[in-house]
Amino acid sequence: MMVKKKPLGRNLNALLGKTRAAAEQAEAAGDGSALKELPLDVIQPGRYQPRSAMDPAKLEELAESIRAQGLVQPVIVRPLAKPGTYELIAGERRWRATRMAGKDTIPAIVREVPDEATLALALIENIQRENLNPLEEAVALKRLIEEFELTHGQAAQSVGRSRVAVSNLLRLLELAPEVRELVDQRRLDMGHARALLGLERADQVRAAQQVVNLELSVRQTEALVRKMKEGRPEKRPAPRRDADVARLEQELTETLCAPVSVKHSASGKGQVTIRYTSLDELDGLLERFRRR
Repeated sequence: MMVKKKPLGRNLNALLGKTRAAAEQAEAAGDGSALKELPLDVIQPGRYQPRSAMDPAKLEELAESIRAQGLVQPVIVRPLAKPGTYELIAGERRWRATRMAGKDTIPAIVREVPDEATLALALIENIQRENLNPLEEAVALKRLIEEFELTHGQAAQSVGRSRVAVSNLLRLLELAPEVRELVDQRRLDMGHARALLGLERADQVRAAQQVVNLELSVRQTEALVRKMKEGRPEKRPAPRRDADVARLEQELTETLCAPVSVKHSASGKGQVTIRYTSLDELDGLLERFRRR
């Protein structure tokens, strides 16, 4: 039976703060209760790994480094119900590379984490500590916001980022799938992706291919985007929007973690449009409505 998670909202930071404080007190006590050398076989992969794929070549590089110098940064785990077994919270890449290096044990920080905070802490630790690409960060942030009904500001505070940085990362999810794949492969970086967001999806794909094939810089990509936009027929300027309608639209977008547009007429009637890119996203939206 699946246990339904409670929305943590503003209580998330307090809960995670207590979890981290307990771990820090244990480490400061010097009794070995927080940092341990654990057998690899007693640790199981975490359920909340935000990384979509692990490059075998990069894993082998890390394994070679571990063979030569050992593991510098411990993984983070939490105890499971079965005594002597643990679940990874952060560090699956390091855990896999340590196994590839032929090691039997791994340094690990053990944290007592309640079930309702495990997903949040796993996502936050991985966003802060692991070398995720921008798209992986965006997916992890979106999941954090959706699972715990956070605003962009609350999510930003949880991961130590500015609200603007979080909003910019989430905008990457509006890219065409083909462009997102290039970001996922690290063939495009954050600067390129942000520039391409100014284009329609079909134009994003064409421009992205040029960026990759010609190895354009971010500045050159911005110039390419301007040129492509100038080549299109000029659009009639949109009527000035009501500030209250724009604010409500932004609040709905942050609350639902999905692009929302609001059309409001002088008669008082209007239309709210919610956009989604997959059935999974639609299911998530429906679930959020059911909770309220």
